[in-house]
Order: sequence, then C-alpha cells, then structure tokens
Amino acid sequence: MYVGIDQIVLTQSYRASAVCDVLEVSRSGFYAWRSQEESLREKDDREVGPLVREIFWHHRRRYGARRIAVELSRRGMACGVARVTRLLKTRGLQAIQPKSFRPRSTESRHRLGYNTNVLADRAAPLRINEVWVGDITYIPLGTQTCDGRFGYLALLMDLYSRRIVSWSYQDSMGEDLVLAALRRAIRDRQPGGGLIHHTDRGGQYASRE
Repeated sequence: MYVGIDQIVLTQSYRASAVCDVLEVSRSGFYAWRSQEESLREKDDREVGPLVREIFWHHRRRYGARRIAVELSRRGMACGVARVTRLLKTRGLQAIQPKSFRPRSTESRHRLGYNTNVLADRAAPLRINEVWVGDITYIPLGTQTCDGRFGYLALLMDLYSRRIVSWSYQDSMGEDLVLAALRRAIRDRQPGGGLIHHTDRGGQYASRE
C-alpha cells in the first residue's frame, strides 16, 4: 500500500497526506515507511555510487546509464537504468554522446550543370504520369554496433496520385541507382509524352546518362 501511495504522489503530484486520507491509511505510518526507504536507498547509493563512477571513468566517459547498468548486472549487482541516471546526475557525470554518422544522399557540389525548376510556377498536376518526383534515402544495415554500412534506396512518386511508381535499392548511390528506378517506372507505366521527371540537384540526377 505504501509503495502505491508513493507512486501516486510522485507521478500525479498529489499531497501524501491527502492520498493517505482518501485511502484511509495512517499518515504517520506512511511517513515512517518513506523515511526508512530513503535511508535504505541512501545506504545502497553509498555502495553502488563508487562502482558507477569507476565504470564511468574506466570507459572514458563513453558509457551512459544503460551500459553502466548492464555492466553492474554482469558484476552481480542489480541496478536499474533510472537509478544509474540519478547517481550519474547527482555526481555531475555526463557521458560523451558521439554524433551518429548520417551519410549524405545528395551531392550538390558538382560541375554537371542544372536544369531549371519547371515546377516552380506550374499548377498542380491533374492526372497520373504527369509529374514524377524522385529522391534518394539511406538505410542502415544492422544495428549501431555494426561497421557503419548503409544501403541506398531511390524512389519515384507520382505527384498526382502520391503513389510510389518505382524504386531501386543498391549498396552505392551512383547514377545507376536512379536510372534503374526511372527505367523500371517507364517500363511499368508506359507514360506518354510531356512527363516531367523532377528531383533535387544531386549529381546522380545531373549525370550525362
């Protein structure tokens, strides 16, 4: 019962005395229990805190709360991530957060030239196969613990229907990637004359082919 009251007080911001009155629980009994719990937590913190600090510095500030909690578990000491987070914060310890590598799917610094943006002053399309828009995105292969490899996906969307009309996936993002998507869309859709193929200014889309 005391644990439940404590959770209500912490999560709902109610006064402990009001919750005790509604549940007809002794206020003095609850406060005595909470005092005892806080004393036990402080005792545990005095034991776990030095280990948290040791693991933190041993791994040169690159272990956050989750990985430290795993390391403590391996040493036979159960300690939740929330508790490790609190211990790190109270000791002024903050792990280094390396920036995730994000490959560039658009390479605009090239000398291949650009076409004008024919959609800039054009009305919205009125039928399918009037405007196709293309783009490239990357897909991480495996988890963050892998070797940082990526696959690349080229997509073509019909601007009127908003449906993907074609796609191509490869392990590199050269012009072959976007040409494969375009050729598949032409083969499957058989568009008439006047179709606009609109993309960004990436080198893949500006190549001679």
